[in-house]
Amino acid sequence: MATRRPVKIGIAGLGRLGKQHATNLAYRVPGAVLAAACSPVDEELDWARETLPDPRIHSDYEALLADRELDALWLVTPSSLHADQIIAALRAGKHVFCEKPLSLDVAECERVLSVAREYPHLEATIGFMRRFDRSYRDAYEKARAGTIGRPFMVRSQTTDQNDPDGFFVRFAPTSGGIFLDCTVHDIDIARWFFNGARATRAFATGTIALHEGLRECGDVDNGVGVVEFEGGRLAVFYASRTMAHGCDTHSEVIGTGGALAIGHNPRLNRVEIYDAGGVRSESTPTFFARFEDAFLNEAHAFVQAVAARMAGMPPVAAGGATLADALEATRIGRALREACSTGLPVDLPA
Repeated sequence: MATRRPVKIGIAGLGRLGKQHATNLAYRVPGAVLAAACSPVDEELDWARETLPDPRIHSDYEALLADRELDALWLVTPSSLHADQIIAALRAGKHVFCEKPLSLDVAECERVLSVAREYPHLEATIGFMRRFDRSYRDAYEKARAGTIGRPFMVRSQTTDQNDPDGFFVRFAPTSGGIFLDCTVHDIDIARWFFNGARATRAFATGTIALHEGLRECGDVDNGVGVVEFEGGRLAVFYASRTMAHGCDTHSEVIGTGGALAIGHNPRLNRVEIYDAGGVRSESTPTFFARFEDAFLNEAHAFVQAVAARMAGMPPVAAGGATLADALEATRIGRALREACSTGLPVDLPA
C-alpha cells in the first residue's frame, strides 16, 4: 500500500452509521483519504466540518458525482436510493461501496448487475460486514476445512435492543421490513456457509410484541423465517426489535460431523459482575458495538482492492459480498416478507 497513491473517497450519508464509516475512513484506514462528504441535512454537514479533516462539502449527490478528484464513493444512504446511486457512481467512473441492501426490489438489483457488467474495471461492493468479523471468518475457514463435515443447517439471529423512542417505527416506511433490514445479514451468512447454494422455498411468520405503529407498514417487531436451499440445506432465522438486554447477534452452523457456534454470549467485554442480582456480564448495546472491527476490516479490504486496480495490478479479492450475493439476499428477504404477510410458503424460482 505504501507504494500506491491514496484512494480518495467521498461519502454520501452521515446518519448514525454514516458517521461511523466516515470516522473510520478519515482516521483508521491506511491508504484512504476521506476527501469529500455529502448530505442534504445541514446538521450532518456541520458535523462533517467539525469532525473530519477538511473534507469538501456537498449538499447533493450530483455534486459529489461531479467531484473529479474522487476515486471512489461510499454510500450510507436510504435503501430506496442505493440502486440508482450505485449506477450513477459507476457511470461517473468511480469505484463504489454501498451499505446493504443493494435494493429492496429484485428487478432493481438485476438492473444494477447489468450496468456493473459494463464496468468490469471498477470495484463494486455491498456492505455485509459479518464476512469481515473475526469470529465469523474463523468459523467459515473451519467449515471450509471440513471441521464439521458438510454444513447442512444454519440457525442465525439478528436482534436489536428495544428502542422505546420509536426509531424503528419511524424507519419502517423505508426499511423494507424486518426481514430485509435485519435478516438480510443472516441470509448472507447462510449462503456464505452454503457456498452460494440457491434458495428454493421460504416460510415466515411474525408478531408485534411492543411497537403497534409497525402495523401500518405491514411490518412486525419479531419475525421467524425458514428457508430451504438446494441440496437439502436449511436455514432458520429470527429477527427482533425488542430485546431488553442489548444487541444480540449470533449464529450456529451445523454439519454432518459437528457444529460451530458464533457469538452465543453477546458480552460487551470480559468483565463479569458479581452482585446481589447474581453473576452477569454487560451486553453489546448496538450492532456497531458488536461489529466495530468488522466495519473497519471491510473498509481496509475495499481500499486495498481499489488501490490495486488503480495501480494497474491484478484485481485483489475484497472478500466481501458481491452484487450477485446482494441480489440473492434481497430475493430471499422479499420472499420471507411475502410469506409472513400471506401465511403461505413462497417458492423461489431457479
